[in-house]
Amino acid sequence: MSADADRSTRVEFVLDLICVHSYLAFTRFEKAAARRRADGRTIEVTFRPFQIDAGAPEEGEPLTERHRRDFGAAAEEMVQRMTGTAARDGLSLDFGRAVFVNTFRAHLLLATAQRQGRAEAAAERLFRAYFSEGRNIGDPDTLDELAADAGVTPVTAGGSGPGPDEVAAALLAVRERGVTSVPLVRVDDGPELSGARSEDEYLDALSPTR
Repeated sequence: MSADADRSTRVEFVLDLICVHSYLAFTRFEKAAARRRADGRTIEVTFRPFQIDAGAPEEGEPLTERHRRDFGAAAEEMVQRMTGTAARDGLSLDFGRAVFVNTFRAHLLLATAQRQGRAEAAAERLFRAYFSEGRNIGDPDTLDELAADAGVTPVTAGGSGPGPDEVAAALLAVRERGVTSVPLVRVDDGPELSGARSEDEYLDALSPTR
């Protein structure tokens, strides 16, 4: 194994947990990261929070209603296209069950998972709960269940993690950087990869020879 293969790679991943493009990017990135880790590469991922709609209702609403308002007659075609794209990545999306909701509490859970070294597992569980299972990822009880699934101990149960003010500050910091859409992935000091790139593009970005 080369010295380069042993060097730690730092990744910054800006996402929202109700963003389908973030889910696609995360899935492809994780496959690429698994391949590099299998080669002995150490990859440290830090998630940064973004909200595509900070004013989304905390109680949630059917995603189909939001789609109708945003896309009108094009909503059905968009859903079919995204469902097909996700299926090619091994994901089963059920937009008809999804609950569009404010993601602040979900980002708080993800930040707590980050503090406990379980962020990637928590991100996967939150995405799957939202897009495949129709779970309300803004509901505190639901989030406690998802935390347990991901091996995360909530702060309310004695776990280590940030408070709401810290997450709010992180959201503000991302906005002040000028970020207006997600996902964004940056490997070490390389260029930002915006949008859901291919697995091979993430693999190349994680190359030990970068």
